Amino acid sequence: MDMDRRQFLKYMASLFVISLLPLGLTGWAAGLDDNILQANPELKRKKFIVLFQRGAVDGLSVVVPHGDGRYYDARPTIAIPSDSQSEMLDLNGYFGLHPSLSGVFPLWQNKTLTFVHACGSPDPTRSHFDAQNFMECGTPGNPSTPDGWMNRLLSVLPGLHAPTQALSIGPVLPKIFQGKMSVSNIALGKNDNHPMAIDRPMVENAFDMLYKGDDALSQAYQQGQEARKQLMVDLQKHMEMASGGAPSPYGFADSARRLAQLINEDPNIQLVFLDLGGWDTHVNQGAVKGQLAGHLNGLGNGLSALVNGLGNAYNDTVIMVMSEFGRTFKENGDGGTDHGHGNAMWVMGGSVKGGVIQGQWPGLDNDSLYEQRDLAVTTDFRSVISTVLKQHMLLGDDQLTTVFPMIPQVPSPLLFM
Repeated sequence: MDMDRRQFLKYMASLFVISLLPLGLTGWAAGLDDNILQANPELKRKKFIVLFQRGAVDGLSVVVPHGDGRYYDARPTIAIPSDSQSEMLDLNGYFGLHPSLSGVFPLWQNKTLTFVHACGSPDPTRSHFDAQNFMECGTPGNPSTPDGWMNRLLSVLPGLHAPTQALSIGPVLPKIFQGKMSVSNIALGKNDNHPMAIDRPMVENAFDMLYKGDDALSQAYQQGQEARKQLMVDLQKHMEMASGGAPSPYGFADSARRLAQLINEDPNIQLVFLDLGGWDTHVNQGAVKGQLAGHLNGLGNGLSALVNGLGNAYNDTVIMVMSEFGRTFKENGDGGTDHGHGNAMWVMGGSVKGGVIQGQWPGLDNDSLYEQRDLAVTTDFRSVISTVLKQHMLLGDDQLTTVFPMIPQVPSPLLFM
C-alpha cells in the first residue's frame, strides 16, 4: 500500500511539474556535470525516442522478403505482392516495405532509416505480457527485475535531472520507465483506445446457401458458426488485452506533431517513450489492404509527422521502433498470424547509417525457422539498443552495464556513420 501511495504521489508531482514549468526553461541543463559537457558538448542535445508496438507486429509484412518464393507459398492470402500493381516499396531487391508505410520511405531514401531484421529477445516465451516485461526491463528470462532499462538509462546520464528530461506519453507509467528516477507522464491528443469490432472470418456463400435448411447437418453447421462467432469475440478481447491499454495508431500523426513541438520548445527533453496497440493480428490480418495495413498507415504517417516536426533536432535524435516478438511465418486458418519469434526493429535518426538492412538474415527454409514455424532471432534486441546508447548517447562500458546488466557479448549492428 505504501509503495502504491509513493507511486501515486510521484505521478501527481510529475503532472504538477508539467503544468507549472514553462516549456523552454534551460536552467536545469546548467546543472549537468561541467567536465562531461566540456568533453562532449553535444551530449545535452541528444534525444532518444522509443516507440513500442504492443501486441506483436508481423515484421514479415513490414519488411517483406519478397525475394524468397517461400514467403508467398506460406502466405497465400496475406503476403504482400511484389508485382507492379502492389505498390510495395522495394528496399534492396530482396526486401520491400509495406506500401502503407510510404510516409517513412523518404527516410530510407535519404539514408536515415534502417531495419534490423530477424531481431528480438532470446527468451522463447510467446506470452505478450512476459515478452513485453522482458523487453521493457531489458532482462530476458528474469521476471523479477524491478525497474525498466530506460529508467536505469536516466540514472546514468550525467548531472542533475530536469523534471522533463524523461517523458512518458500516456496516462500510466510503463514498466520501461519504472524505477528510482522520476519520470513525467503526459497525454497527447485524444484517447484513441476504443474497442474495435473484429473483422470476423467470412464463410463462403456457397456453404451458407448449402446449409441454410432445418436438417441435422445444416443445424450443426449453423450452430458451429454461432459458436465460432463467440470464440472470435473472446479472441478479440484477448487481442485488446495484448495491447496493454496502448492507443491505436489511428490519429497518431496529431500526437506526433505535438510531441515534436514539445521537444523543440523544451531542450531538457532527452528520453521519450510511447506505445501503440492493435498489432495482435490473429484474424483477418489483410495484405496490401486490411487491418494491419490500416495500422501501418497510421504508424508511418505519425513517424513522418514526428520527423518533419523535429526539423533540425532530428539530426540529434534517434527514434527506435520495437515490438515484443514477431508472428508465425505461415498464415493461420483465419487469415491471420499467431505468436512468433523474430521480428524487424527500426532505427532512424540524422546520424543513422540508413538505407541498408542490418542483421544476419537466417532464411525461410524449414531448417532455418525457429522451431520450424517462426523467423529466427539472430540479433539480440539489447545489442541494437546498446549500440544506440554507446554511439549516440555516448555511454561508457560501466554505464552500459548498469542499463543492461545481462547484455550478451555478441556483435552489434553498424547503425551509425
